[in-house]
Amino acid sequence: MPGATRSIVINAPVEKCFEIISDYERYPEFLPEVKKIRTSNRRGPECDVHYEAEVVKVIKYTLHLKEEKPNRVNWSFIEGEFMKDNKGGWVLEDAGQGTTKATYSIEVAVGPLVPKTILNALVDSQLPRLLENFKKRIEGAK
Repeated sequence: MPGATRSIVINAPVEKCFEIISDYERYPEFLPEVKKIRTSNRRGPECDVHYEAEVVKVIKYTLHLKEEKPNRVNWSFIEGEFMKDNKGGWVLEDAGQGTTKATYSIEVAVGPLVPKTILNALVDSQLPRLLENFKKRIEGAK
């Protein structure tokens, strides 16, 4: 299953990073590819997140997220268009002086009609942009 891991240093404490990362329903405000999000089945640190995202075209998918406050958010695939699997997560580590090293990992398996070159290109271009968008949002949050 194709995957990628990237890290970025954010000028904010771990708790602030976690607060923004776990506020799923606000993602459309700062992630242009996310068109709509709805959460359901909230049970303590776990919930299902229903996405509508534009990745070449608008696709719908649902992930089950599990939070380990304040250092980790992991997800697993429930269902979706074009995807067979989607798993990954965030790891937040104190990098000293009020900064956080945020590491994002994702593995995606798609159906046979989606060329792997397209999937790899999306991961290579989208992932750095996603991290930068989170960084800007977190550093700009009051």
